[in-house]
Amino acid sequence: MFRVALRKKVTISRAPVVSPSFKMGFSSQTARLEGKVALITGAASGIGKATASKFISNGAKVVIADIQQQLGQVTANELGPNATFIACDVSKESDISNAVDFTISKHSQLDIMYANAGVACNTPPSIVDLDLAVFDRVMNINVRGVVAGMKHASRVMIPRKTGSILCTASVTGLMGGLAQHTYSVSKFAVIGIVKSLAAELSKHGIRVNCVSPFAIPTPFVLEEMSRIFPGVDIQRLIEITQNAGVLEGTNCEPNDIANAALYLASDDAKYVSGHNLVIDGGFTSFKTLEFPAPDQVH
Repeated sequence: MFRVALRKKVTISRAPVVSPSFKMGFSSQTARLEGKVALITGAASGIGKATASKFISNGAKVVIADIQQQLGQVTANELGPNATFIACDVSKESDISNAVDFTISKHSQLDIMYANAGVACNTPPSIVDLDLAVFDRVMNINVRGVVAGMKHASRVMIPRKTGSILCTASVTGLMGGLAQHTYSVSKFAVIGIVKSLAAELSKHGIRVNCVSPFAIPTPFVLEEMSRIFPGVDIQRLIEITQNAGVLEGTNCEPNDIANAALYLASDDAKYVSGHNLVIDGGFTSFKTLEFPAPDQVH
């Protein structure tokens, strides 16, 4: 570690001086994305909406891109004048290209691209019964849609030599057995894509990162849970989802992911790239052997 030489204390009667670094830190905490423009896919609800709200409250202008046109417009209206909606189906490259072009035409810049849109997969649990048509559809959205977002964000960021690209991966892309094969494979791919693109885009000053959330009872997750547990009421599904966590006393919420995205998009993470920020309360960090207590063994 670096050492800092200590100087003899000298008492001087003068007004305290606030260092530039302190001012910078204070400013970044109150408006960490001031002057920035972000495009977020899948931002009509859930994690995307929470992140859009967080970005706006930190000074950014946000373009919400979502396939849900009515809900997307409602969300943009709810978030205020710094939010704009554009219809976007991420499985269509032309829609993503149009969303990027729309952002540039409206704001003259794109600083943050957050490829967040994705779908769950309703497929049988066994590889033997895998429907490859469903596999292709999920990969088309969860993987190809992410790559297309990165591609078109890069074409406007590279000339400016700056930018931050984010993606939503998942804890299901870190460990096997946490989701159906198709979804898990798609999220493993997203984490790999981030590392691959970070290798190229670093020389252009563009950072590429992703977040891997634990299960959160968003509409996205609850819809999938309702298929697994048909007839079970929503409150019980929320409890089941939250009880799967390991960190006692708290639950993973959309705002936790929004805070992580805010950090990665901001200058606070100016030297962070190729990173997968896992927000899981330690779930993927350990396993316990579940040995019986000594007094229970005879």
